[in-house]
Amino acid sequence: MGHAIRGSSRGAGLLALALVTTSCSGNTAVQGGQASQAPRTSQASPAAAAAVITVTPLDKAGGVPTDVPILVAAQGGTLRQVVVKAVRGARGSLPGVLSADGTQWRSRGTAAPGASYEVSVTAVNPAGAVTTKTSSFSTVKKRETFEIENFMPGEDSTGLTVGVGMPVMITFDRDVSDRVSIERNLFVRTSRPVLGAWHWFDNRNVHFRPKRFWPAGTKVRVEARLAGVRGGAGLYGAANKTVNFKIGRSQITRGSVQTHHLTVRRNGKVVREIPMSAGQGGNWKYHTTSGVHLAMSRENVTVMTSPGIGPGSPGYYQLTVYDTVRISNSGEYIHSAPWSVGSQGNSNVSHGCVNVSPSNAKWFLDNTLIGDPIIITGSPRVLEPLNGWGHWQESWKEWLKWSSLKNFTTDDV
Repeated sequence: MGHAIRGSSRGAGLLALALVTTSCSGNTAVQGGQASQAPRTSQASPAAAAAVITVTPLDKAGGVPTDVPILVAAQGGTLRQVVVKAVRGARGSLPGVLSADGTQWRSRGTAAPGASYEVSVTAVNPAGAVTTKTSSFSTVKKRETFEIENFMPGEDSTGLTVGVGMPVMITFDRDVSDRVSIERNLFVRTSRPVLGAWHWFDNRNVHFRPKRFWPAGTKVRVEARLAGVRGGAGLYGAANKTVNFKIGRSQITRGSVQTHHLTVRRNGKVVREIPMSAGQGGNWKYHTTSGVHLAMSRENVTVMTSPGIGPGSPGYYQLTVYDTVRISNSGEYIHSAPWSVGSQGNSNVSHGCVNVSPSNAKWFLDNTLIGDPIIITGSPRVLEPLNGWGHWQESWKEWLKWSSLKNFTTDDV
């Protein structure tokens, strides 16, 4: 298991430790952050100096940030066992990683806020003499917690097989300010390497997308390891969350308001040509937007009303339409429109939606995944990045402007 989208392993407030490596080596077995020293045949003198153990944070340190790693080093020997166990305010132990030469250990993950931990270390020198050390520290106290309020893709909202344009969208239940700490603890793992980045839309919403559309068939696991992660002054994550989903076949639909046709390609091959009628224009809101849309929902029945016009006013309408695929938040759908079949393929007569025949609408609904790209061209009205899921309307350079840690290549699931 190799690559994971993540931030730097260094964070604000990281306590520095000068770790002194030694030239000694041995047959060391590492499991669960512990090392056991195999019997040695060394002729080192029994009077050799004992190994010196150093632990950071220092003994009895208080107010330690939850994301500061626990660092342990052995000078003049190797580490045999390191245990960092919660003794008050939390449960369990912090996992860690031992260096290849057995002289350094570093914790992984975050500690719990408002908790006390005990560090127990055993080291051995080349002559086999054992040294032990015990220390303790307490973490900064929390005042409030935050957690994930909404996560997409999701089994209920999108299904767990989605289109190649699907972003990962996380919404928190309250404003957060420490974007770096949060982003460092959001991991995206994939079955094949993908270059991507997180993007903050505001203090509650952080989304991820690749630089280019997902490769078809990619398996994705998103790990939000937010328990104990700082979200702001006195604000800490309440829980972790992991979601697994899969990218389906590549289906990309392209249409032009000038040629009045949609072309559906699946894995690069044309599978459907669909005559359409787009927005009639005149009034700005009656233009279908140009840009890279995503399929946001699939609905058998949708009741549509005229935007900004109430009952009794000129231009008011309320229609029940069938077999609809939503492509923006401004009321744009691809849907069945039996009343405009005569115009489909030759003229634009809608109020902004993409009208297609009943049979084509049913086929499109049945063959669309949430997150499938629908690219419309030829309209003077451009899809805004915040109009629905207009994530692909931003260039990669623009997308990275709102990422705290910029882009990364994912690792194996």
